Amino acid sequence: MDTVETRELRYFMAVAEELHFGRAAERLGMAQPPLSRAIQRLERRLGVSLLERDRRGVSLTGAGEVLLHEGRAALDATTAAARRTRRAGGADRPGGTRNRLVLAVKAAASHELLRKLLAAYAAEPDAAEVEVLPSGTCEQGEMLRDGRADVALMHAPFNSLVGFDSEELLTEGQIAILPAGHPLAAHPALSLADISDIPDLPLARWSRHGAHPPGPGPEIHDQTQLAQLIALGRTVAVFPDSARAWLWAEHAAVPLTDAPPVVTHIAWPAHSRSLALAALIRTATGL
Repeated sequence: MDTVETRELRYFMAVAEELHFGRAAERLGMAQPPLSRAIQRLERRLGVSLLERDRRGVSLTGAGEVLLHEGRAALDATTAAARRTRRAGGADRPGGTRNRLVLAVKAAASHELLRKLLAAYAAEPDAAEVEVLPSGTCEQGEMLRDGRADVALMHAPFNSLVGFDSEELLTEGQIAILPAGHPLAAHPALSLADISDIPDLPLARWSRHGAHPPGPGPEIHDQTQLAQLIALGRTVAVFPDSARAWLWAEHAAVPLTDAPPVVTHIAWPAHSRSLALAALIRTATGL
C-alpha cells in the first residue's frame, strides 16, 4: 500500500527528529510501546526499513531520510491547506472576516515598495484585506510553505525561491549601516572587506532558526535590537539600500561597491488558485 496517514507521518517525524523513541513519545504525549508498534507497522506496509536500531540509539536509513524530507513537505502542505481554508472562510477571526490575504515581509525591508503596493491594491475593485506580517530575515519561505502566509516579499540571494512562483519587482544595491560618529561613516563608499574586520565594530549575527553564525559580533534577534546596537556603536550591518527608510539619526548609511545586488520578488505557492492573490500579484508587477 502506497498511502501514509498524517498521524503516522507525525509519529515518524518525531522519532526521526529526536532519534530517540523515549523523547519522541514524550513529545507526542504518548507511551513508547504503541509508538514503536506504529513505526513497525508503517515499515511493514511500506516494505522498507526506516530506522536502524541498536544499543547506541536510533539512526535513519536511506529510505528514512527520504521520508523525513518528503514527510516535512507533506505535513506542511496539510497544515497550510487547513490554515488557508480557515482564512478563506473567516474562521480564524472574530466576526468571520472574508477575503483576506496574509503578506509576509522581512521587517523594515522594501518599505517604499510595500507602501506603494498596498496603496495601489487597496484602490482595486473588490480588493481583499491584506494583513502585513513582519518576519525574520529568512522566514518568509517557511511561512508560505506552512500556510501562515499566502504571499511574501522575498529577497535574492538571501531567500530561496525554490518551490514557489515569483515575479521580480525591484533590484537595488546594498549599504553598510554604521554608527554616525564612526570614522568609516564619513567615507563616500566602502567595500565588504572594509567592514568585515573592524576591531571595534564587528558585524551583527542574525539568528537563523534559533542558531547564530560564528563570529565576534552580537547576536541579533529583531530590528529594534539591531538599530539600538548600531546607534550605541556596538555593531555594523549590511542591508539593501531601501533600509534607509528606517534609519535613526544616530545611524549612517554608506554604499557598498562590491556587494551583490538584492532583487526583491513577490512569491507565492505554485499551486495557488486564489483570485484575490492573482489580483495582488498583477498590481505588484504593474508598479
